[in-house]
Amino acid sequence: MRIAMLSPIAWRTPPEHYGPWESVVSLLTEGLVDRGVDVTLFATQNSRTRARLRGVCPRGYEEDSSIMPKVWECLHISEVFENGDDFHLIHNHFDFLPLTYSAMTSTPVLTTIHGFSSPDIIPVYKKYNGHVHYVSISYADRNSELDYVDTVHHGIDLSQFTPIMKNGKYLLFFGRIHHDKGAKEAIQIAQEAGLPLVLAGIIQDQEYFEQEVRPHLEKDSIKYVGSAGSKQRDELLGGAYALLHPINFNEPFGLSVIEAMACGTPVVAFDRGSMREIIKDKETGFCVSSVEEAVEVLPSVANLSRQECRGWVEKNFSADRMVNDYLRLFKAIISRGSSSASAIG
Repeated sequence: MRIAMLSPIAWRTPPEHYGPWESVVSLLTEGLVDRGVDVTLFATQNSRTRARLRGVCPRGYEEDSSIMPKVWECLHISEVFENGDDFHLIHNHFDFLPLTYSAMTSTPVLTTIHGFSSPDIIPVYKKYNGHVHYVSISYADRNSELDYVDTVHHGIDLSQFTPIMKNGKYLLFFGRIHHDKGAKEAIQIAQEAGLPLVLAGIIQDQEYFEQEVRPHLEKDSIKYVGSAGSKQRDELLGGAYALLHPINFNEPFGLSVIEAMACGTPVVAFDRGSMREIIKDKETGFCVSSVEEAVEVLPSVANLSRQECRGWVEKNFSADRMVNDYLRLFKAIISRGSSSASAIG
């Protein structure tokens, strides 16, 4: 079985700090290699993998401003599809643009839809519906106008997350500093609860950071520590009393949520998108509807079992489970050929 794995090129695969899609691609790729699958990873040239690496773009365009995204995205995607007949299956993690190249090869294409950045991109998915196989990353993120072969929840490398069974002393916000992720609401929750807050993540909206975050730093024990690498991430997540995830959009998945629970840390999240699929409400965290409700449930976090949080992730969100789910899909799609994208899972 020869698989072409198409990763984004915003960041290196795997990323050094931020890059959730690239993280998932890396875990999946390495897991398939462990199972003896012949994988060619199409990613930036500086990516790290035990698979065959094929890259045209030297570095991620988010890491090097001299790289023009659209130019290198086109070159990157075309490299895959111009050589598509060399593979049994192409697994696309690059959003909607590669779909427009899919007629260049008879090799079946499986696209993991990591979320819809805007309703405006739906027409592309609709055009290739039935020609390309679609996988959702949560049932909540499915679009009713598309057909899916399955839903495969993300998994994580549990060895990278240390379970801490002692309740921490601070609240943690771990994600993009952006309105969608709710950094402002996390600050409000911490202030009303009278608890210290640590914010970690890339600043995706500088104006939002200046208006909603910076004025509060060092006040009421609120601290921003920047983008966290793997070691710091593990320490921050494990040392927290709770992860705050007060999202302002329908989150397709939320890797930081399962990463926190893998460290034993419960999550208090706004009840939107996939949250009830990945949080066991009132057992590994709380799904709430407002800042006020988040503040109200915070004392009850102390009564939740941090061991249960870790066990929930071990059972449902391991990298091994994710790899096995995808491998099953690969085999089913290849055995059926590229003539149909009807339901398999």
